[in-house]
Amino acid sequence: MNHWIAAPIILPALVAPFIILAARYHIGIQRVFSVVSVLALIAVAAGLAWQSADGTITLYQMGDWAAPFGIVLVGDQLSTMMVLLTAVLALFVLLYAIGSGWDGRGRHFHALFQFQLMGIMGAFLTGDLFNLFVFFEVLLIASYGLMIHAGGNARLRAGVQYVLFNLIGSTLFLFALGSIYAETGTLNMADLANRVALIGPHETVGIRVAAVLLLLVFAIKAAVVPLHFWLPSSYAEAPAPVAALFAIMTKVGAYAIIRVYTMIFPPELAVTAGLHDLWLLPAALVSLAIGMIGVLAARKLDRLVAFSVIGSMGMVMVSISLFTPAGMAAALYYIVHSTLAGAMLFLIADLVRTGRANLDLTPQPPVAGNALTAALFFTGAIAMAGLPPLSGFLGKLLVLDAARDSDLVVWIWVTVLGASLVSIVGFARAGSILFWKAHAVDATDQTNMMPRPAALSYVAVSGLIALLAAHTVFAGQVHGYTTTMAARLFAPAPYIATVLDTPGKLSDLRGDH
Repeated sequence: MNHWIAAPIILPALVAPFIILAARYHIGIQRVFSVVSVLALIAVAAGLAWQSADGTITLYQMGDWAAPFGIVLVGDQLSTMMVLLTAVLALFVLLYAIGSGWDGRGRHFHALFQFQLMGIMGAFLTGDLFNLFVFFEVLLIASYGLMIHAGGNARLRAGVQYVLFNLIGSTLFLFALGSIYAETGTLNMADLANRVALIGPHETVGIRVAAVLLLLVFAIKAAVVPLHFWLPSSYAEAPAPVAALFAIMTKVGAYAIIRVYTMIFPPELAVTAGLHDLWLLPAALVSLAIGMIGVLAARKLDRLVAFSVIGSMGMVMVSISLFTPAGMAAALYYIVHSTLAGAMLFLIADLVRTGRANLDLTPQPPVAGNALTAALFFTGAIAMAGLPPLSGFLGKLLVLDAARDSDLVVWIWVTVLGASLVSIVGFARAGSILFWKAHAVDATDQTNMMPRPAALSYVAVSGLIALLAAHTVFAGQVHGYTTTMAARLFAPAPYIATVLDTPGKLSDLRGDH
């Protein structure tokens, strides 16, 4: 049994209480331990991703209790890729928090940051639906503490709204788990895949209700219309490093949909026939349209970025909702891109906030550090809008290509291309107001009083741009990797056999030939 797979969960779970108990009054020590912890997470995650690249599935049984009775952690290509993406993102977010001083503006930032990583890593690695719920709750508690970091009435109101929406999701999740357990007697995902396939056509009511409830829960996490209302205010009011880390949290919802609806409730399963294409794809298209219209209509830069995250999640969900290997491969490529681009834009918005009186999209004196901040903003805008030469353009091409065989191909192409045009106009409008029209305003002494962002803040943002550039340069290799991953997601028999310890007895109940 490989114990390393538990390290991404255990390491932040140990570092967080240590920071609280031994270094709560020493911000320098907190920073050192937090950075070292994240670097160790990157090393472990890279090792796990390398190990799973050839299709190896790693299983860890807590207390040596075998599935489906014990708690299991499972590392395959999808989960280890998401763990690595989270760890790498966390490093640059943490560097920005340290450079900008955000971590010192409230109490327990680094401890909460580590608990947040624990929840995210656990959600990606768990092989059990109930423990997915548990890690969702860890995420909720830690993220609320991070959201209200540094205080403020607006931040507190947004935090309360964020918690209420997610508590609704948690309640629905419990109802779904209760229905699933009543119908099948298990919550282990691999075991569920076998048992759901055995449900007869006249006994599907309970499991269909559970499948719909689960989809609603994951759609809330992924901010899919009409369950997206919590995101704009929550992300816009959160501290910039927190909002940047939250860029991976919407992907937790997307990950859960991919995992559950390719293994437990796949498209060909009669029990949930029609659930994928009749609801999810139209909702994804509307999410993409509303997100990019919000970019055009936004009056503040932070809300513009928040709506762009909704739009990017709409693009991800359009590709996922095709539920084909090509669509899933495109979605996985775009998930990496949109996570890095969204996080980068939140940090750039904070650079603007540092050198400007506010984030209102109105002409004001030039931003402190105007030239470099402007260059970073336009790079981030190009990435999020999907313009060449960055990976957003390639990701959209992959999504459009994957949609060619869909019955709604015309709607998909029109929505994707139209939303791209609207987002280009929205980002161009914001950039011209912030950095070009600023020179038409008479500069006052206030400009000289605004501090320039710290060098480490620029390093963190530049690091994310470098990752996006690498994602573009190695697009062929990355897409080949995600194509292989997608094929394995639609043939989950090895995953099921590994978890249930049934080598040589791969289930063919689902037609995995």
